[in-house]
Amino acid sequence: MKPRIIALYLPQYHPIPENDEWWGKGFTEWTNVAKAKPQFRGHYQPRIPADLGFYDLRLPEVREQQAQLARDAGIEGFCYYHYWFGNGKQLLERPFNEVLASGKPDFPFCVCWANHDWTNKTWEKGNSMRKDSVIMKMNYSTEDHESHFYSMLPAFRDKRYITVDGKPLFAIWAPRAIPEVEAFIGQWQALARKNGLPGIHFVGYTVNASGKSVNSGKLTLWDTEHAAEYYNDLLNKGFDAVMSAGLNRAKALCHGKIKLLMFYLACRTFLPIAMRTDYEKAMQHYYVEEDKWENVYPTLLPQWDRTPRAGKKADPMTGSTPKKFQATVEKALQLVKDKQPEHQILFLKAWNEWGEGNYVEPDLKYGHGWLNAIREAIAKYKK
Repeated sequence: MKPRIIALYLPQYHPIPENDEWWGKGFTEWTNVAKAKPQFRGHYQPRIPADLGFYDLRLPEVREQQAQLARDAGIEGFCYYHYWFGNGKQLLERPFNEVLASGKPDFPFCVCWANHDWTNKTWEKGNSMRKDSVIMKMNYSTEDHESHFYSMLPAFRDKRYITVDGKPLFAIWAPRAIPEVEAFIGQWQALARKNGLPGIHFVGYTVNASGKSVNSGKLTLWDTEHAAEYYNDLLNKGFDAVMSAGLNRAKALCHGKIKLLMFYLACRTFLPIAMRTDYEKAMQHYYVEEDKWENVYPTLLPQWDRTPRAGKKADPMTGSTPKKFQATVEKALQLVKDKQPEHQILFLKAWNEWGEGNYVEPDLKYGHGWLNAIREAIAKYKK
């Protein structure tokens, strides 16, 4: 049985009227990627795509090439970020809608609801055409939850849709942001059964450490030893599983909690301080013992550098290479090897987050190195 690696997929690579208004005509993720500048000696910026170039996701040929690259690397499918803001309002939906309507590529997929406000903090404020901070706000209601479900129903019924225990997998990026999330989950489970599905497999994204207690909400200065509280908080709300991420924990243990707090406070001012984290060292602290739980799906982080989006306020990981990433994949595979085959899931974070320096698509420096790392780790795992 092959491990189930599902790659988070960003559909930000085509112009939309809203981005034209907010950031300038023709804006896409590539706008900031291409003009990123090194912030220190040896800093790998800008990062330039190789095989696929500065692609446009309105082209079906590009989507077919992406699927083939992922398939060859041993990735099971894509998990498309899904921007539903309420009252039927969506953004960046065209690539997924075309995949669904055309039946191509013939490659498995699921959806992650990116249920967060859009603000002009996503990229450097100097690039924004708007002064207000919130440019697209999330709205929730019981009526809208029903509309949202029925908008997703054709996808859930598609033969390509990824399932776990026979149920369509639906991930949520900010599960704690949904008011009365238990009622939302119950509503969707009832609607699923009403429409002939066995239910929905809900996966909530969560960090395993943060600057706040998940129970009390009080500042904790990165409580790095209580991942179980973060995981159980979502599982007790009705989620079937959690998608875990350990970058906060890794940074806290690499730099110390006080320095990390100072960095985030400085980022709120005009006097950012530099903070770099060594990739190999960070990966020693990224995972926790609880990631072996049956209902925890750890994430794979190949690299991380938000310089294209944040400029001097970025906190890049340094020293990441395909070889070091392969070691990370091998470590993560050991965390899931004793789980039921259906639950041997790892979320690749991410397939194409170029603006966050977080991708495995071919680039000019490493070529297919990131994809080869995944394929070779899986080959060793299966032996």
